[in-house]
Amino acid sequence: MDLNQTLRLWLNTYHQALTQLTESGFVPSAEAVREGLATLTSTFVTQAPDVAEVLNTSVDGEAGDIPVRIYHPAPESALPVILFLHGGGHMAGSVAVYDRICRKLAAVTQHLVIAVDYRLAPEHPYPAGLTDARKVLTQVWRLLDKHHQQYFPMLSLVGDSAGGAMAATLSADFQNSDIVVTNQVLIYPSLDYTMSLPSVAENGQGLFLQQEKMHWYFDHYFQHQENRQAASPLWMRVTPGMPRTLVITAQYCPLRDEGIAYVQKLSSAGVETQHFHLDDMIHAYLNLENMVPEQCAATYRQIAAFLNSRDDQ
Repeated sequence: MDLNQTLRLWLNTYHQALTQLTESGFVPSAEAVREGLATLTSTFVTQAPDVAEVLNTSVDGEAGDIPVRIYHPAPESALPVILFLHGGGHMAGSVAVYDRICRKLAAVTQHLVIAVDYRLAPEHPYPAGLTDARKVLTQVWRLLDKHHQQYFPMLSLVGDSAGGAMAATLSADFQNSDIVVTNQVLIYPSLDYTMSLPSVAENGQGLFLQQEKMHWYFDHYFQHQENRQAASPLWMRVTPGMPRTLVITAQYCPLRDEGIAYVQKLSSAGVETQHFHLDDMIHAYLNLENMVPEQCAATYRQIAAFLNSRDDQ
């Protein structure tokens, strides 16, 4: 299927603006990409359901408090739990930027959602943000007990883009451990820091996420000659102890092929997997919701159906 027409028209305007910025001498910076993602999301994600209880709190981390935001759509009910890790190339995004997305996730799935404000590169390169996410994961039940939250002790990891990379990394870390991650939902995830699969080049120019910008993100994230393949969830060891997995991919996303390859790898290892593919979408379409509301609604419904399809809730 061809690229969604509304997105195509918007992308033409978007790239004209980028060209003008570049010609004026603009140099990308962490501050610029953070402001850009925040502005983009606030412009195109304007509606969000009311959530009965929203609580800002923190978890003790290795380098200080890790801010988190808890969304409970039914405070009198013991709901299963989502730990949400936002996207942004490991350099941008925040709990505040993703607030409306998290509200939708909580309302549609009827899960208690915990969103993590992990540290960002380049100020805090790899593995600082991952360390924060891992710390919150290990403290989830203690955190909820501390704040007298009603919950059912079943944990799912959900992340988009770079947050999907972090979720998949944690799932690999904790497979077959005492800390049980039941499900993971990876939304157009970044799973291969080597950028070696064909869709990176195929979809890396003229759309939204650019191949050159991916290099720039990863060079700011990995600052100490780390082995990028070893840090990539696609290349990590997996066993049948991995969580049930839903991977969401978009046809015109440079990360498409690594998502597909990850589904195939987990399925071959005996992991229960589902793959939801949108054949007219681009990377980060959830942050562009007002332009593609039907596709976003279908995505939230798919996540809810997957998370609520188990018999042991």
